[in-house]
Amino acid sequence: MSQLTAPISSLNIDIPKQGMPVSIITGFLGSGKTTLLNQILQNKQDLKVAVLVNEFGDINIDSQLLVTVDKDMVELSNGCICCTINDGLVDAVYRVLEREERIDYLVIETTGVADPLPIILTFLGTELRDLTNLDSIITVVDAETFNEEHFQSEAALQQITYGDIILLNKTDLVNRDKLEEVENFIRDVKSGARILHTQYGQVALPLILDVGLTPKDEYITDDVEDTHEHEHHHHDHENHENHEHHEHHHHEHENHEHHHHNHENHDHHSHHLENDGFVSISFQSDQPFDVNKFENFLTEEMPQNVFRAKGILWFSDSELRHIFQLSGPRYSLHADEWQTSPKNQVVFIGRKLDKNEIYTKLNNSLL
Repeated sequence: MSQLTAPISSLNIDIPKQGMPVSIITGFLGSGKTTLLNQILQNKQDLKVAVLVNEFGDINIDSQLLVTVDKDMVELSNGCICCTINDGLVDAVYRVLEREERIDYLVIETTGVADPLPIILTFLGTELRDLTNLDSIITVVDAETFNEEHFQSEAALQQITYGDIILLNKTDLVNRDKLEEVENFIRDVKSGARILHTQYGQVALPLILDVGLTPKDEYITDDVEDTHEHEHHHHDHENHENHEHHEHHHHEHENHEHHHHNHENHDHHSHHLENDGFVSISFQSDQPFDVNKFENFLTEEMPQNVFRAKGILWFSDSELRHIFQLSGPRYSLHADEWQTSPKNQVVFIGRKLDKNEIYTKLNNSLL
């Protein structure tokens, strides 16, 4: 265990020269991104790490599952930050940069349906390129559920294509043949990929942070832009001067020098959500579930095209909070103490889901 969770304190992070280091954690639905983020937070030692959590849905489940961090260290952005380069992401990064206490490292956890490219271009194609240092794109892959059908998802393919480090997670759930098959497939998609095997997201932090692996120059060449256009990502990225600009103001930091920067409002729209057909359905209730009815919903009634579900559940026969995770064919419930008043919060992600059908079945599972 000590080898897997080696501390990061030995890393030599030279912030004044390069700007705040940034790592982006991406990976398909249920691959283990939040678990990896928790490993980073638990093993960061004296490093001051800021976290941005982006969720595809109306409820912030993942932020409630993180190990203890300062309350204002977790910046939240709902929806899918990758669909457009929006001021929300840039503003969140500025709030981290403007903290009185210096932040050593920024880690962003994207949604499972995120295309990482527009997020990368947010850091390399706006004024953030002068204030931050994009260090690595870490793509988490579920070794058990991974197969070629994942690539019916444009986002899943992009996550590997743009990953600098591929964490092949949950390796304890597969045999050697499956592991080799997945590795070969990844190498076909991403030649020269740095692949690390992990279980429960446990990895020595010097292998993934402050590694300087993002090939920044490749993202600003005409060749790469042509490739992106071929992949149906409309990133009008070549001529910054022709774009409309607007002033960015933070009233609470009137004298901060970033007032002299304009946000470059590029049309970096990504159509992967429409192409993939992903939808997110959020359900909340102040009534508890009947545990037997909810289990019956999971095993007998839940639509087959739900890929991922997660939530905080309240059962009538228990005084504990239950953390619910479903990824592919597996689901788990983990009990701990309530930190808030009990209520149900659950999110389902899949293709072409019928919201009314899921709502009806969930309401019927309440006590």
